[in-house]
Parts: sequence; structure tokens; C-alpha cells
Amino acid sequence: MVAGLDEKLEPIYRDVLRRNPGETEFHQAVHEVLETLGPVLVKYPEFAEHKIIQRICEPERQIIFRVPWQDDQGHTHINRAFRVEFNSALGPYKGGMRFHPSVYLGIIKFLGFEQIFKNALTGLPIGGGKGGSDFDPKGRSDAEIMRFCQSLMTEMYRHIGEYTDVPAGDIGVGQREIGYLFGQYKRITNRYESGVLTGKGLNWGGSRARTEATGYGAVFFLDEMLKVRGDSLEGKTGVVSGSGNVAIYAIEKIHSLGGKVIACSDSDGVIVDKNGLDLDLIKQIKEVERRRISVYADERKDSTYLPDGNIWTVPCQIALPCATQNELNGKDATILVQQGCIAVAEGANMPTTPEGIHVFQEAGIAYGPGKAANAGGVATSALEMQQNASRDSWTFEHTEARLQQIMVNIHRNCYETSAEFGQPGNYVKGANVTGFLKVAHAMVALGLI
Repeated sequence: MVAGLDEKLEPIYRDVLRRNPGETEFHQAVHEVLETLGPVLVKYPEFAEHKIIQRICEPERQIIFRVPWQDDQGHTHINRAFRVEFNSALGPYKGGMRFHPSVYLGIIKFLGFEQIFKNALTGLPIGGGKGGSDFDPKGRSDAEIMRFCQSLMTEMYRHIGEYTDVPAGDIGVGQREIGYLFGQYKRITNRYESGVLTGKGLNWGGSRARTEATGYGAVFFLDEMLKVRGDSLEGKTGVVSGSGNVAIYAIEKIHSLGGKVIACSDSDGVIVDKNGLDLDLIKQIKEVERRRISVYADERKDSTYLPDGNIWTVPCQIALPCATQNELNGKDATILVQQGCIAVAEGANMPTTPEGIHVFQEAGIAYGPGKAANAGGVATSALEMQQNASRDSWTFEHTEARLQQIMVNIHRNCYETSAEFGQPGNYVKGANVTGFLKVAHAMVALGLI
């Protein structure tokens, strides 16, 4: 017996384990979805007949290639890169590129699998995919990053396109890296195909509010979860893990809605400022100077820096894990609940372990999983694709309003689906089932392809 799985789904999961050995993050992501789908197969037996779940769990295409490049001293390095094109039933593959030493095929497959359902939840015509490399941009010069990106795109360009596969940014890949990637794509193809990449600069096809979108979207979703419970962000104290784009703009939106974030982090430690984080200072440190968050304590003497600290031990009412996968475990979740946390919204992909999710659900707190709560980033990427296709450019206010409406719709659909399947307020079930149904119906309609 596989814990938590309907007997009809057990053989499917065992087959995933057999066919994908050693890919623990992918196994975790698949199990988390499958354990919510038992009632769906009862209501829609045709999905079993068409083997929809087995087909969704197998990527349509997996691309692995080497990336040779030279550093500033003329030394040659070889990295490995991936693009997993998982499911295109709803539209071209869409998902970010991640540059981090931890990247391997299992990470990219977990992210791509999550992306299928996340993208479906947006209501926009985009399929699921993901990519990345084990290249570490930390400490590298702009010239080294440019050479790496150019080498990567020299291979990847043949597999992407605005109607085929549209990469974007992720951890380690921001506007700088997207610029180098797009420049090389344009050079090789002799086409100014703006829609082939998203996360571009505003001067060359980018969308206003894209930088802010994932963080803003997570807070919009969090706010909707609180509204359902007759509450709001006003006066709430929060912590946000990470200090990249997602974390920074989640903090910004929480502050604008009346909350106060008192802690954030990076891979070296945690900064705690009981008076509320100085967002302008964080932006200066992380976005302009590209330094470690510990520098914050040098500027704000009332703050405390905790080297190798655990941000989840800081008392709060709302928590947003916005750093990386499996950063919040069962013990952390127990501490959060015991100290009065009432709501958690995931800005990162799968940042809470299964044990942590169980703690939150048993405690009855509002818990928004990443595939729903952090869908704002990819939703705004799809809006960037719309603008590129129409040769248009929208205002920040218009784009943010579209983003907010998308997040409101995602919350409503997830909540209503959770109620339909007997667990109102269970956003894990609501998100998984809502996304799955949209993709599954499309796959049946398109035939056996």
C-alpha cells in the first residue's frame, strides 16, 4: 500500500517510481497530486479509460544537453542544461529556466509537472514546461554570465518558439539573463520574435508588473483566503522567506494592504526587524548591490541578523515561503501554528514538505499551495505574450488589475472545487482537481497524441 493513494492510483504511482528512479522531488510532486484524484476518477471514469493520468505523468519531451563556456581567465567549463516540455494540451509549453547548482533532471521534472496545473489554473492558453542548468551565477561577472547564456541558447533555440515553448526566468535567471538569452536567439534566428521569452526588459518587449507579479499574486491569493474567513491583512505581522524578486514584492504588497513583514532571509541567514522591514533598503542591497541580506543589520541597528537562522521560528500571523522547495518541514509548521500563525501562502514551488502540509491542514489554518498561490508570475508572463502578439504595451495599473482578477478567479475556482469534492477550504485538493480537470478534458478532446 502507498500511503494516501486510492487503490486505482497505486499502480500508476509505482510505475512513476520505476520509470523515474532517484528523482525524489518529482516523486513528491506526483504523489501530492495523485492523492487528491481518487474521487475525480469516480466521477469521470473516462479519464481512466483514456489513461489520462499516466499520460500526464510522462513528459511529452525531455531535452538534456551540455553547455560549454569560458570564464574571464579563459578556462573552459562544462555545465548540463535541461528543457522538459511536459504537456501542451492547453497551449505552448510555458515555464521558467532555473540556474542553480542543485538543478538536475528530477528538479526540472517536478517543476514542469507542477507547471501543468499551475498554468491551467490561470485560465490562459498555456501548457506546462520547465528548464534550467546546474550553472551557478553567484560570483560570476556579467561577461561570464553572457557567455554561458549565449552557449546555452545556441543549443536551446531549436526547441523553443512563441507557438512551441516559451521559457522565462526562475531562480538565478532574471532580466539580465533573459536579455542575453533573447539576444542570442535573435542573432541565430534573424527574427525579433518577442514572444519566445518572457521576463524581458520594458524597453524590448517586457510587461509592466512582471517583476512584481509572483509576489503580488501570492499576497492577492492570501488576502482572498482571509476574506473567506471574514478577516484581512490589516494589522497582521508576517514573515517571508527569501529575498529575491518573489519575496521582495510579496513584502511590498503586504505592506500596502496594511500588514507588516518583520523577517526575510537568504541562504546564509535571517534578518529580523520588529519595526517592520525597510523595503527600500532591501531592494538596494539585493537588486542594486547584489549583496547578502546580512548587510541590512549594518544599516538598521535595531534589527537582528541570525546566521544560519530558521525564519519559521519568528512569531507571526502570516507566513510566505518564497525561497525554494522543501524549505518548511513538519517541525517548522508545528512551530508556526503553536506561535499563532493563521495563514500560509506559498510563493515558491513546493516549499512545504508533505509533513508540513499535514500540520497546516490538521490545524485548520488557511494554506495556499504554490500551484495556486504563486501562479501570478506565469499568468503575467502569459499577459506579456498577449502584448507581444498584438504589438501592444499596457500600463502597470492595467496589468496589475488583470493579475489581481486572475488570482481572485483562481482562489474562487479552487475554493468552489474543494467544496464540490467534500473538503471546503482544502486548497490543495481544490487546486489539483481544478487544474487536472481542465487539462484532462483537453487531452480527451485532442485524441491519443
